Amino acid sequence: MVCGGVLVALLLPAVQAAREAARRTSCGNNLKQIGLAMHNYHDTYKTFPPAFIADKDGEPIRSWRVLILPFLEQGPMHQRYDFNEPWDAPENQFAVSTALPAYACPSDPGRTATPTDTSYLVLTGPGTIFEEGKNPNIRNIMDGTSNTIMAVEIRGSGINWCEPKDLDIADFVAMFGPNGTGSQASPHPGGLNVLMADGSVRFLSFNTDAEMAEALATCNGGEKVDAF
Repeated sequence: MVCGGVLVALLLPAVQAAREAARRTSCGNNLKQIGLAMHNYHDTYKTFPPAFIADKDGEPIRSWRVLILPFLEQGPMHQRYDFNEPWDAPENQFAVSTALPAYACPSDPGRTATPTDTSYLVLTGPGTIFEEGKNPNIRNIMDGTSNTIMAVEIRGSGINWCEPKDLDIADFVAMFGPNGTGSQASPHPGGLNVLMADGSVRFLSFNTDAEMAEALATCNGGEKVDAF
């Protein structure tokens, strides 16, 4: 019995590591689907979707995650969605209360508590692809699509996938370096999956220098990038 207990103790970490590797791969596949949807949207409309669409008063009412639904094989939900109303209006509660697996990392404990929350956010703020007031198309990504982050995964975001809310670049950069907060923000140990603007997915270590993380988050800074 003692030998059996020792064997289990020895095998358990390996089993847990294998499960986490599989979940990280699944998470990466979700981001690849999102990246493909973004590029198909771009092919159709000659631009990526904005991070949000605002009403006449400037209040965000619709998320990019809603806009790309037809390109994620969610055409019926997109057709049913009432684009004349805010995301949290009664007319759109069917969407708010529906969990979409493509928007949830399997390692994110938040998806168990609130399955309708998203694990994937685009980066917003000065210099990002989705800077407010700027056109988010490929031509404006001067640093190169393979050197610029489009979206990232976040643990326990608390953001419904319909909600027009994402991650500011300052909060993203704060995750990296010796004093970074990344270990509290990622569903995976050691780093997080990031979707690049070319549609590829990389795993970015939290040991990455904060300045390098900022260079990856901006689209026209002209910095030399070497983080992977």
